[in-house]
Amino acid sequence: MSEATPPAAATTRDEPRPSPPEPVAPVRPEPVVSVRPEQAVPEQAVRPALTRERIVRAAIGLIEADGPEALSMRRVATALDVAVMSLYNHVPNKKALLEGVAEHVANRLDLADDPSAPWPERARALVRAHRKMARDFPRSLTVVLSHKVDTPAGLRPAERALAVAAAAGFDGPTSVRAMRALLAYAVGTQMRELRVAEAFAHLGTPAADSFARLDPDEFPHVIALASELAENDTEADFEFGLDLLITALQLRAARA
Repeated sequence: MSEATPPAAATTRDEPRPSPPEPVAPVRPEPVVSVRPEQAVPEQAVRPALTRERIVRAAIGLIEADGPEALSMRRVATALDVAVMSLYNHVPNKKALLEGVAEHVANRLDLADDPSAPWPERARALVRAHRKMARDFPRSLTVVLSHKVDTPAGLRPAERALAVAAAAGFDGPTSVRAMRALLAYAVGTQMRELRVAEAFAHLGTPAADSFARLDPDEFPHVIALASELAENDTEADFEFGLDLLITALQLRAARA
């Protein structure tokens, strides 16, 4: 008996053949864009914390720009872009603010000292340090002079001047007077320079022309020295006066 041959599979003519898959485009990675820190836009700028130091510095800036009489708590708040009432969490009132200004300016005084140096050189250095401080804060200087600074910052210049006077051999009372003379000269010359500068700034004509209109019988010396008087070499004037003061103290010390 022969092996039966399996029947051929029936072919369905209307059955569609599967289409080949469509080619898939390769996925390219998105380019990475690096952003430098300075290019990033912060959501909100971070405002510095409000402190007594910031308030005092803002007050000094206003004083130097417009004078002490223009200072107010409202203007300080505007300069710092804060509410006025927030200032009172750090300074109770304007008087306390001005005291803070005086102390801040006094602290800017360079009191470096070399005790081994001759006392006249130490005295010169002290007066020049006051002059620099006064030049750095010319309008705030009036605040320092009109407010008592009995803190360590205010007493350090006196201690330094008294030490110089003691090195010169002066007794107690003379040391105090020498200290006052040194500090008065340092501050007084700067105040004079400010007043002279303001006076000449308001003159409509040069000083030499104003002198020329004077009566020669009443002002013979002023007219004769008009050109010298019109010049204003503040540095030479300061050093000349300082030489006179130190020389006088040296003569006084020699008699002590």
